[in-house]
Amino acid sequence: MPKGYWIGRVEVHNEEGYKPYAVANAGIFKKFSGRFVVRGGKFENPEGTARKRNVVIEFPDYDTALACYRSPEYQANIKVRQPHSVADIVIIEGYDGPQP
Repeated sequence: MPKGYWIGRVEVHNEEGYKPYAVANAGIFKKFSGRFVVRGGKFENPEGTARKRNVVIEFPDYDTALACYRSPEYQANIKVRQPHSVADIVIIEGYDGPQP
């Protein structure tokens, strides 16, 4: 079964206000066996628009990735994040098929 992923692009405009959101995420992601594959780092954006922060979180499967996002814990944490940032989040199923 393919893994599930969150792809997040975030623009933070209040670092201090954003910190409680980031801290609370550790327990939420652990509960759903999520792990960071990408968390910031150097990047180039050769096409489209960029945000300053990029994150990819891997989950055991797509359903678990959705369950984490829809969980009461994360939904409450979104309210902590929203006044301090703008985010684009995509939840996507990984690819487990043949490779070139």
